[in-house]
Amino acid sequence: MTVAARILLVDDDPALLRLLSLRLENANYEVATAASGEQALVVLESSRPQLVITDLRMDGMDGLALFEAIRARHPLLPVIVLTAHGSIPDAVAATQRGVAGFLTKPFDSQALLEQVRRALAAGGGTLERAAGDDWRREILCRSGSMETLLEQVRRVAGTEASVLIEGQSGTGKELLARAIHNASSRATRPFVAVNCGAIPESLLESELFGHRRGAFTGATRDHEGLFAAADGGSIFLDEIGDMPAQLQVKLLRVLQEREVRPVGETRARSIDVRVISATHRDLDPARSGQRFREDLFYRLGVVRLRLPALAERREDIPLLAEHFRAQMAAQYGKEVTGFAPAAMERLLQAPWSGNVRELRNVVEQLVALADTPVLTDAAVRQALQADSQDLLAFAEARRRFERRYLAELLQMTGGSVSQAARLAKRNRTEFYKLLHRHGLDPDQFRENPDCPRSETEKKLDES
Repeated sequence: MTVAARILLVDDDPALLRLLSLRLENANYEVATAASGEQALVVLESSRPQLVITDLRMDGMDGLALFEAIRARHPLLPVIVLTAHGSIPDAVAATQRGVAGFLTKPFDSQALLEQVRRALAAGGGTLERAAGDDWRREILCRSGSMETLLEQVRRVAGTEASVLIEGQSGTGKELLARAIHNASSRATRPFVAVNCGAIPESLLESELFGHRRGAFTGATRDHEGLFAAADGGSIFLDEIGDMPAQLQVKLLRVLQEREVRPVGETRARSIDVRVISATHRDLDPARSGQRFREDLFYRLGVVRLRLPALAERREDIPLLAEHFRAQMAAQYGKEVTGFAPAAMERLLQAPWSGNVRELRNVVEQLVALADTPVLTDAAVRQALQADSQDLLAFAEARRRFERRYLAELLQMTGGSVSQAARLAKRNRTEFYKLLHRHGLDPDQFRENPDCPRSETEKKLDES
């Protein structure tokens, strides 16, 4: 019979150690034991458990000190803490530091086994999952909402259904798309990621579907396109809600006919590609306003997955923060060993409007500026304030850049909206909206504003 998982038990009470071992072995777990925290660290390396259960009060290294030592070596290994001196402060302190579970003695077998089951499910701890769960290795979580989502990912990955991932910016939509690909039968084939909002509209068709030499000015050689590059694998279309209307029609045809025709080519090429798309926008208003095709929406979203915001999965914050701390400490070559309890509490309470991406940036800043091994509450408070100010400054800087850029285009073209829009590679309607947003009047940029425009100029701006 295959064991459910391998567990390391740590307790300086021999009688309790034997009793717990019997309970777990009867539940089909493989058990290794240690009589102290120091001994546990030695056994840990040889037994390679999927879960550690430790008493809190022990002579020498206590349970929380053991947990910190385990976390430094194996950040993803779940730890359950047992204590006969249980209290709310103990439980809060332990869980805030990232402990997977907390049980107060005496407890019955069912309570213990339920804690074990939850910790293994959150940490990916069963032997079967450890062997076959490599597809989700980049996604760190222990929250129930994320585990439910990953179970959906595992199920849908075994199909060829198109998947639409919905979630706020910074939640990790590309990581989830990679997990879908890695869990599928296409895992050994290419995974190609495209940010539809980052490629200029005039180039997006060529980037996606390819072009032939001479198809347009600047096309000096053949280009196969990203769909062709992903043949046999998966293509990830991020920010699909930003795709221009005319390209939505062409993408729909590609999905329906399973073939692409490069720009300037007369023949189409068959492709075998799984499409995974993502958006931070709510596409329902875009569909009702006919800015996003309804038929394309249903074609892309055969299965819709919602990635929760970090504020909805706060139990994952200690795990993620510790992972980023270890990663950044190695990157910067700094001896930063952990967070003070008050510092972790502040991270747990922060709003995280920028989600996991913002948390990573804050932890990187903390490690880069750290002058002590333990990251303090004061340092976290300062980093969060600086992060908020940087976000506001960036938004203002972007607004100022846009206005200056538009003004320079109008200055260059003598106030001709059509010419300025062409230079910006934007359609005239969109360009007018940008001018209106920034309070710019094209007539102010004409050499003689009092002189009426010629019929030729009017036709150009109305074309």
